[in-house]
Amino acid sequence: MSISAAQCRGARGLLGWSQSDLSEASKTATKTIADFERGARQPYPRTLEDVRKALERAGIEFIDENGGGAGVRLKKSKR
Repeated sequence: MSISAAQCRGARGLLGWSQSDLSEASKTATKTIADFERGARQPYPRTLEDVRKALERAGIEFIDENGGGAGVRLKKSKR
């Protein structure tokens, strides 16, 4: 599953992460993330997969387009 720039921004917001935080977690250049989020470029599929996996490891769930729009949410914590 690919992610959109809006989902990436939203996921970072939920986590309180900067673009630099995501860059470090995903081993992706900060400029690549910044350009993607502002719509200036579409990263390679492998790069987007690395970004998605880093966000998922941090607790983000991506919600597919299901008529209500694609989105993100934090996973419930297991207590």
